[in-house]
Parts: sequence; C-alpha cells; structure tokens
Amino acid sequence: MKNAKPKLALALGILCISIFPILVRLQLTTGLISAFYRMFIAALLLLPYTIITKKFQLPKTRIVTLAIVSGIVFATDIAIWNIAIQKSSATQATLLANLSPVWVGMGSFIFLKNKPAINFWIGTAVALLGMVILVGFDVFAKLNFDLAFTLAVFSGVLYATYILISKHILTQVDVLSFMTLVLVSSSFFLFIVCGVSREPFTGFSPIAWGVLFIQGAICQLTAWLLISYATQHLRATRVSLSLLGQAVLATLLAWLFLDEKMSWDRIIGAVFLLLGIRITFYNKPISLKNTKP
Repeated sequence: MKNAKPKLALALGILCISIFPILVRLQLTTGLISAFYRMFIAALLLLPYTIITKKFQLPKTRIVTLAIVSGIVFATDIAIWNIAIQKSSATQATLLANLSPVWVGMGSFIFLKNKPAINFWIGTAVALLGMVILVGFDVFAKLNFDLAFTLAVFSGVLYATYILISKHILTQVDVLSFMTLVLVSSSFFLFIVCGVSREPFTGFSPIAWGVLFIQGAICQLTAWLLISYATQHLRATRVSLSLLGQAVLATLLAWLFLDEKMSWDRIIGAVFLLLGIRITFYNKPISLKNTKP
C-alpha cells in the first residue's frame, strides 16, 4: 500500500490530461499558441506561489541545466505534436506518438538502474494492441511515411525523453522546484517559436481565453504536478505506459460531450489497453520459465 498515493496521483493526473483533446477539438486557437498558453498560464500560476511561500529552492547548476533542457524537450514535443496533427490525421499522430512507452522501456534498460521487468514488456504489447484496436486497424492501411509520420514518431521519442530526464531529476529535487523550472523554460521557448511563426498572441474570444486558462491550470499545472509526484515514486516505465490511459478517458469524454460514436471496437480496445497497464503494476515479476509443480 506504500505506493497508493503515487498511483492515485497518477490516475488523477491522467484524468486532468484527458480533458485536453476535448478542448483542442473546439479549435478556438491555433495549435502552437494553445501550447504556449498552456505552459505560460501554468507558469504564471505556479511561479508566484513558489516564490512567496519560499517553496522554490534552486538546485545545483547541473540539475538546473537538466531541468531547463527537460522543459525545452517537453515544449518541443508539444510543438511537433501540433504540427504532426495539422499535417496528417489526429489518429495517425496519436498512434505513433503513443509508442513512447517502448522508447521509455529501451531508455530505462540502457540508462536507469531499475531495468524493465518482463511484466512491462508484456503489458506494453497488450496495451499497444489495445491502442491499435481503439484507433482502428484501418489507420495502418492509411499510414503515410512522410514528414508528418517522422514528426509523430519524433514526438513520442521526445515524450519518452522527458519522462526519463524528469525521473532522474526528481530523485534530487522537489516537485515544485522542478515544475517551476520546466514551465518557465517551456514558456520562453514556445514564446520564441510562436513569435518566429508569427502566431497571434491576442484577439481571442472570452470563451477561447477561458479554454486556454483551463488548459494551463488543469491540463498542465494540476496534471503534471500530480504526474511528477507519481514519477518521483514509481518506475518511469509504469508511468509512461499508464499515460496511455488518457486515450481511453479522452474517447469516453468525446462520447459524452462531443457526441462521438462509441463502437464495440473502441470498447474492446480500451479493455486491452487498461489490461496492459494493469499487467505492469502486477507486484510479482512474471516468469516465462517453466516451474516444477
């Protein structure tokens, strides 16, 4: 039961993230400017609190550098994700970007002391099968190995890189200090990207501003404070694979609020995906060797 709180935090964080696709589909702003305000609003909310309450503690220079790099990696992931969606279908981009647990597993095997157990690889295979069923087998027939394909795969690699770097940093620094550095560096980076791309920073409707605030306050700040806490206490491989659960919640929310169809394929895919996640949290390692009766 010692991991009950991190698991609950991870579940709540995934729930907060799952709202994001619903808000993006409203298309009240462009993808890049949405990404910028997601990080900027979160930074505006967190930075004063950490400074006034003296919760922010400046880590060693090496850790600060890694945290800034982590923020830029995360911001780049968001920017590339949006471009991939704009240049291809959202389903193709979603499927390819969600290969991140595989990259996290490989990265953990190479760089981290805690190597992925057989549970992780079995769970990943089952979860990815569920993701394929959820998205639809026909997506594979329509895959275009073009720039959008490359960007979507690269997005998954960046997402995995962020999880691995943050896992390393959070063993040496508290969550609030880490998130402050990540949000500030991400905001500056995306501000430059949006400026170069000549994205409009103002002129939005009141509803659009409200949606941008929810994205920053709930989908970014609340979600990633919870997920970072979970990352601090759980294996990076488990966190990355659990994040696939947002696809299930996003599908459910789209069915409830956007009137999207809920077919048996999606239900079966969701069951397989959740089963795969559950396998990774099985406490006893699964052995493929035969045991004596």
